[in-house]
Amino acid sequence: MKHRPGFRRIYKTLFTAYGPQHWWPGDSAFEIMVGAVLTQNTAWTNVEKAIANLKHARALSPESIAGAHPRRLAVWLKPSGYFNIKARRLQAMCRWLLAQGGVKRIARWPTDKLRHELLAVHGIGPETADDILLYAFNRPVFVIDAYTRRIFKRLRLIDGDEGYETLRHTFEKALDPDTQLVRLYNEYHALIVLHGKDVCRKKPRCGECCLARLCPSRVTGL
Repeated sequence: MKHRPGFRRIYKTLFTAYGPQHWWPGDSAFEIMVGAVLTQNTAWTNVEKAIANLKHARALSPESIAGAHPRRLAVWLKPSGYFNIKARRLQAMCRWLLAQGGVKRIARWPTDKLRHELLAVHGIGPETADDILLYAFNRPVFVIDAYTRRIFKRLRLIDGDEGYETLRHTFEKALDPDTQLVRLYNEYHALIVLHGKDVCRKKPRCGECCLARLCPSRVTGL
C-alpha cells in the first residue's frame, strides 16, 4: 500500500500551487453571515448578484431583511436560486440575530455557545454554521463540505461517508497544535473549494492536479 500524505502536506501543496485566497468576501460580519446562507446549493457568483440586489435596495441589514415582505425579499434573492426557501431562512436568521441583540453581542459568546445557537436557527446546518463561525467571527472551526469529502476520499485519507462532526474533529485534530488556527482553517477550506471546483471535479482533471503525485486515485479518478 502506498504511503498516504498527511493533512498538512496536502495544505502546503495546495497553498504552493494557488497561493492565499483571502476568504471570505464581505464588508462586514453580517454580510458574511448572509453570504453563508445564500451560498447553499449555488455558485458564489450567484450569491454576489443577490447581495448586490440587497445593497441596491438598501436592505442589507438584519432589520430590513427581517421586516421585508417575503415575496419582495425572494425577488432580491432570485439570482442565488431556491429563493423562496432562502428568503425564509435568511429572515429566520435575521430575526434570531435581532432577538439576541445583534452581531456585536453574539460576537462575545464562546464558540460552543455560538455554534449551538446557530444550529438551532431554521435553515442553518453544520456547514453554514461553521462558515459563519470561521469567516464572520474568526473562530477556529474547520468547515467540511462536499469538496472536502471528494478530495480527501480520493487521497484515501477518509472514507467519505463519515458524519459531519467526525470529519470536522478529524481535520481539527490533524492540524492541531498551531499558533494561527483561524488563518490556517480559513486558507485550507478556501483552497479545497478552489481545487474541488476547478480540478478535482466529479470527473477529475488529474493531468492538471497539483496533488496527482500524492493521490492513489489519480489514474482512475475514483
